[in-house]
Amino acid sequence: MFKKTALLAAALLLFAGFGTVDAGSSRDYISIVGSSTVYPFATTVAEQFGRTTPYRTPKIESTGSGGGLKLFCAGVGVEHPDITNASRAIKSSEIKKCKANGVNGIIEVKIGYDGIVLANSKKAKPFKLTRKDIFLALAKDVPDPKGGQKLIRNPYRTWKDVNPSLPDTKIEVLGPPPTSGTRDAFVELAMEGGAKKIDWIKAMKKSDKKRYKAIAHTVREDGAYVEAGENDNLIVQKLDANPNAIGIFGFSFLDQNTDKVQGSFVDGVQPTFEAIADGKYPVSRPLFFYVKKAHVDVIPGMKDYLAEFTSDKAWGPDGYLAEKGMIPMPKEERMKFHENVKLMNTISMK
Repeated sequence: MFKKTALLAAALLLFAGFGTVDAGSSRDYISIVGSSTVYPFATTVAEQFGRTTPYRTPKIESTGSGGGLKLFCAGVGVEHPDITNASRAIKSSEIKKCKANGVNGIIEVKIGYDGIVLANSKKAKPFKLTRKDIFLALAKDVPDPKGGQKLIRNPYRTWKDVNPSLPDTKIEVLGPPPTSGTRDAFVELAMEGGAKKIDWIKAMKKSDKKRYKAIAHTVREDGAYVEAGENDNLIVQKLDANPNAIGIFGFSFLDQNTDKVQGSFVDGVQPTFEAIADGKYPVSRPLFFYVKKAHVDVIPGMKDYLAEFTSDKAWGPDGYLAEKGMIPMPKEERMKFHENVKLMNTISMK
């Protein structure tokens, strides 16, 4: 108890460095927001940190990558989060927003890789999809089935309509909202990956990039795609209750719920730890968290939390995060980001 009281007292003194923030409003715990995909990994590290250090266990909220970066970039001080988790890299527009609000020192920490899975209940057969199938099933506008280089509003109602080899069941996909990094990565890797399989749409990327992106990234809004929020565990529960539906979430949630759901094959590859690690599974992406440098020497335990997360016992090939379903980075990448954290290297704010 004495240690924690002393740490809080030290934090109160350090908060003078925040300028406009009242030191009396200081807090003695790390505040983390962001990605629902990174949430279980960050929670595991936070619990380990809380058990093995004199500091309080960090408070983590699952807000989605976009929502987390919005909160993170709102300013410096105790009322703003110290760290935000993200299942995509920070955007230049977000960096500008951070800069405008005085958040000038941002440390980027890449933590590993994750696959985005399309899963269904084990009560039904696994789906065998191509990225082209995914695009045709979920895009708002698709090529006219009658032929020609013409787009029409998506007419497909069943998977069999999309591809005769698929089941004759209604297209019903439960997925993340636009604020989610998983949604961003899904439309880029799966839907755009499918759009590129159609030659005349692929050619449009050079001639009219804006229109190309609108076609490849715009999800239909007629009920076939259901925004199921940021709670991936809730999607798993809904899939268990509805064997005809498909859900979109990170591999770790599949890995933790193999008794209820199964991953769909995408372009002939099933989402497994090994297939994502060696790059064979086509719908995979890196995971990150971002640190507010101005908070590191102020909020108790920040350096220790960062050291825990970037240790081999956590994110290494035999670490406890791999056991939770995170795909470890190669040794060289781990060393690079570990060094970045150690030296407090920040990203360019241009």
